[in-house]
Amino acid sequence: MIERIETATRMSRIVKHNGTIYLCGQVCKDSEQGITEQTTTMLEKVEELLDKSGSDKAHILSATIYIKDMQYFAEMNAVWDAWVPEGHAPARACVEAKMAREALLVEISVIAAEK
Repeated sequence: MIERIETATRMSRIVKHNGTIYLCGQVCKDSEQGITEQTTTMLEKVEELLDKSGSDKAHILSATIYIKDMQYFAEMNAVWDAWVPEGHAPARACVEAKMAREALLVEISVIAAEK
């Protein structure tokens, strides 16, 4: 069975199937901030959605991070490294990408397992 949560015309924020949780791309809460703050609030949103779907950051299987410019890579990684629970690093990719809005510096797509 497929469960779609917070579904709109274009996408669902959460899709659950066979114990796997797929989150739509998440961006920051305030795009006027720098990369550290954007990364922090983006990950806060991921945590909120994982909690809502019956998971948490220790159960992330895979993360794909889209970053506007690799000049922000080290700063983004500092936030990421502090956020990921020790021993629970997921498979991860990070690519430079053009963002949907000019002010966005980072976006993430997450796949996780249910607790």
